[in-house]
Amino acid sequence: MEDHKKYWVYIVASPTGALSIGMTNNLYVRVAQHKRGEIEGFSSDYKCNRLVYWERFDDVLKAINQEKQLKGWRRAKKIVLIESINPRWADLAEKWGAEMAFAGQSITAR
Repeated sequence: MEDHKKYWVYIVASPTGALSIGMTNNLYVRVAQHKRGEIEGFSSDYKCNRLVYWERFDDVLKAINQEKQLKGWRRAKKIVLIESINPRWADLAEKWGAEMAFAGQSITAR
């Protein structure tokens, strides 16, 4: 049986720059958990709640191996990786779940 699931390796950062690396099969749900402080331990202790990097995998073992590899990297190498796709360290999930309106449509009038 072929597995069609998707897996993500991600990095969340705190406002002060602490980094937490994880792996999930549902990035949207996991990031929401980080934002609510529900991931216990380092991530919640340091308020790592801004998604600054992610990559998708079709194979769970490749995702697990990448997560382990990134966790073993020095901080400087992790920063180079983040800044290769996100030079301003923007929260890549900032607008997830936000209401959207078409041109000329007011969100408050909905």
